[in-house]
Amino acid sequence: MFRANITRDEANLRSRQLRVASYEALVDLSGRRLDGTPLDAPDKTFVSTTTVRFSSIACVANANVIAEEILEATLDGEAVPPEAFDGEHLTLTLGEGDHELRVAAVMRFSRTGEGLHRFIDPADDKTYLYTQFEVADARRMYVTFEQPDLKATFQLSVIAPGAWTVLSNAPAVEPVTLADELGRWDFEATPRISTYITALVAGDFHSVHDSYERADGSAIPLSIHVRESVAQHLDAERIFETTKRGFEVFEEHFGRPYPFDDYAQVFVPEFNFGAMENAGCITFRDEYIFRSRQTAASYEARDNTILHEMAHMWFGDLVTMTWWDDLWLNESFAEWASHFAQDEIRARYGDRPNPWATFSNSRKTWAYRQDQLPSTHPIAADMVDLEAVELNFDGITYAKGASALRQLVAFVGKEDFLAGVRAYFAKHAFGNTQLPDLLAELEVASGRDLGFFTSQWLQTAGVNTIAADWDEADGQFTRFGIRQWASPQWPTLRRQRIAVGLYNLVDDALVRTERFEFDIDGEYTEVSELTHARRPDLLLLNDDDLSYTKIRLDPRSLETLVAHIHQLDDELARALAWGSTWDLTRDGEMSASDYVDLVLRGVGVETDLTAVNALLAQARLAIDYYAPSADRKALARRFTAGLAQLVKDAEPGSDHQLALTRALALSIDSEPGAAVLAAWLSGEEIPEGLAVDADLRWRLLTELARVGAAGEAEIAAELERDQTSTGAEKAAGARSASLDADAKAAAWAAATEQDTPNETHFQITSQFWQLDQDDILAPYADRYLEVVDAIGAQRGRWATASTTIRQHVLGLLFPRPLADRAFIAKLDAFLGERDLPDSVKRLVLERRDDALRALHNQGA
Repeated sequence: MFRANITRDEANLRSRQLRVASYEALVDLSGRRLDGTPLDAPDKTFVSTTTVRFSSIACVANANVIAEEILEATLDGEAVPPEAFDGEHLTLTLGEGDHELRVAAVMRFSRTGEGLHRFIDPADDKTYLYTQFEVADARRMYVTFEQPDLKATFQLSVIAPGAWTVLSNAPAVEPVTLADELGRWDFEATPRISTYITALVAGDFHSVHDSYERADGSAIPLSIHVRESVAQHLDAERIFETTKRGFEVFEEHFGRPYPFDDYAQVFVPEFNFGAMENAGCITFRDEYIFRSRQTAASYEARDNTILHEMAHMWFGDLVTMTWWDDLWLNESFAEWASHFAQDEIRARYGDRPNPWATFSNSRKTWAYRQDQLPSTHPIAADMVDLEAVELNFDGITYAKGASALRQLVAFVGKEDFLAGVRAYFAKHAFGNTQLPDLLAELEVASGRDLGFFTSQWLQTAGVNTIAADWDEADGQFTRFGIRQWASPQWPTLRRQRIAVGLYNLVDDALVRTERFEFDIDGEYTEVSELTHARRPDLLLLNDDDLSYTKIRLDPRSLETLVAHIHQLDDELARALAWGSTWDLTRDGEMSASDYVDLVLRGVGVETDLTAVNALLAQARLAIDYYAPSADRKALARRFTAGLAQLVKDAEPGSDHQLALTRALALSIDSEPGAAVLAAWLSGEEIPEGLAVDADLRWRLLTELARVGAAGEAEIAAELERDQTSTGAEKAAGARSASLDADAKAAAWAAATEQDTPNETHFQITSQFWQLDQDDILAPYADRYLEVVDAIGAQRGRWATASTTIRQHVLGLLFPRPLADRAFIAKLDAFLGERDLPDSVKRLVLERRDDALRALHNQGA
């Protein structure tokens, strides 16, 4: 399924054949061919000329290039025959020794965020380009040997309009003036890096500069770049503050200065991910430049992303995985390190919330869900090819892996862990490694054998569950132990380092009065430390969230939480409590009604805004998909009434007011509710302190369209008011959500038949399926199966469609509101009749599993 796939075996063979010394790439954005004549489609194509110097044994090997046309190709001065190029490979017959490959090609700009992406800003018609090469898309801009262990120096030259800002991995340079108002930028060569972290950014950017001053007087030049049309919203001060604090933490604890010469952070449109760790030239989705009022959770998430990408400068860019088998380690380490850095920053400056509570409230919830799907896999997944890699950018690779590293830190101790990391960076700088290289340094630093960690934590899938088991007399434990179990499919019982917290009601607060930390292993572990302790009001397992495990609360502890969660005085303890009750709800052991009541009781006083957002979304999910169908409407209206009261009681202008208002808008399903939202859009009866700005206006309008209280006229008028790329994307989403058959048909066509830009495509596919639109949505359940079949067979446009677009369709267009037992039976018959590729089948089966969980919880 993966276009232009590369297998691990192919990469291993090429590693034995070649050593790459350098890449020199000239990217000509002038719209001209090599002879100066115009390209046929200069808005869709560009010319790239690459010189690669490398050595080899005598062999036949492939260079990677995805191009519209090869204009010239020479190897050691001799022409490469045209038949050597098949559209994605250039086959080379090599003698032993040094070689120079020179290729000039016409290449295509991307509109799906892969390769060299081109964007025209509708706000001012200015042009922006940026690269996104991970996993293997550098070959869409220059000729490569596309695998992470064939590192080389990278020297980029660019011809572009002279007024543009042009950036790459090396420090910024001034252009040489050319004719026709063009300029040429010639960057210095980088150190040896992998192709997937090379970069080009170009366009009419607004730029701000600063520097990080070290104690020894040296400095790192810093810059931030955004589109001109969003420059008014740039809060550079906080971004620079987080960046400088990050360098302070990482340079101290990693024991090695930042390995590149400057640090550019570029916020770009239509970006498929949160950010990308290009060496010295980090790209971020420019939704992180907030044009409307946001809660603290959004700023904390952006801080975390900044620190995540910065951690990659050492772990990923300086020292790089040999092959994508260790993608998990690359991402898990950065995930762990970003939260570690936030915790260090919090300790030094005291002006940020607990990042591990945020991690528990969001990232671990993602991991627990992913790990209970039929597609779960070990953290150290078997990455046989690029298709496997693309599927495993998931909650296990990121959040479960980071949780496992946090558990590893608990085992060996923070200082020994960091000492091992420092030794690892020192030994392998600008090289490639595998997991055993890191574990070897950690074993030396800690003096501990970590063989069990690999076998139990990294090479097996699934999540364990733990519960306390005790005897007591007169309120005291006479025996205390921890029981552990696993699903039959993934039966591994892991050795875990956990803590148990004893919480009691003291002066109207639920506070921790004692804490015990110990190892557990196997089905049952006796814990003598708790013998003779008094049974608390709340017995909290995995206190401080050291391990990755589901917890089951005893009845008294659950009763305490239900009654007093708003009095629990520690945000990380609350995160564990919220997580445990959500697990119970997903597993059908707590009713949707009870969970919604718990959320309404605690969300208004929860201080972690990430938790607030997660709880409101989870309560919505519980109502829509876990409540018995006969009870759903009544529960939904109870939730709406509760939210309305919480909005009324919220402090004017507060983060809670905004978060609750967003949730209230999502919950309306009646004419009176729609009338309230319509009034707010018109500037009437707005709650004191609530800013009904651009983003909130689109939220309100989309929900009005969902219930049929707004249509094309209102959406078009709002788009006229908000003539930005975000406005156009949100308008597409609102149309897709509409209770209108024609709008649905147009949205479906845009998602499945037309070349729709990636972010617009996401808005359409994520808004298409809505509850209580069964009459107009009914035909699309079968049409989903038809498009799955087309994607699986690679028919028509699906033969060349990007991974991002395919994943949107397969995942987001699954007909979840209509997935009853009859549809599941039809789906199973459909799947049984076809041999779909794993990449297609996996995404469909994940959505099937969600539907079956919902039906189980509904009693359907």
